[in-house]
Amino acid sequence: MANHSTYDDANLILRLYELRREERMRAARKWFMESFGPDTLAEFRALCPPGSENNASFRQVSTYYEMVASFITSGVLNEELYFQSGGEMFLVFIRLEPFLADLRAAFKNPGMYKNVEAVAVRYGAYIDKNDPEASKAFRTRMRAILGK
Repeated sequence: MANHSTYDDANLILRLYELRREERMRAARKWFMESFGPDTLAEFRALCPPGSENNASFRQVSTYYEMVASFITSGVLNEELYFQSGGEMFLVFIRLEPFLADLRAAFKNPGMYKNVEAVAVRYGAYIDKNDPEASKAFRTRMRAILGK
């Protein structure tokens, strides 16, 4: 990476970590990790109907990581420093990916989760530098958690 990380980058990462530890966010992340894995828009809608607790948890996790990704894509946060400890965003994208195009079409928002997607693609390339199968193995593990 051309830009070196700064103390501001480190402080922002620590602040983002504090936000992840907030009680509601922790519960939403636990649900997302253990239970969120729709493969289609119809499955997503059945799992997360508007006004439901699942929908609130989905939005809590997905918008948090879209915010974090926007910091990276806009150059506010050093990507490589974040990648050294920020693999959970890749999980979020892996879980969104199967139905993301349909979600974007349904909401008429082609930019929905574009930052998460961009950063996740780069994260996959980052971990593949050490082993070309790393991102594939991670994807497999994350799908296996859901029994898929």
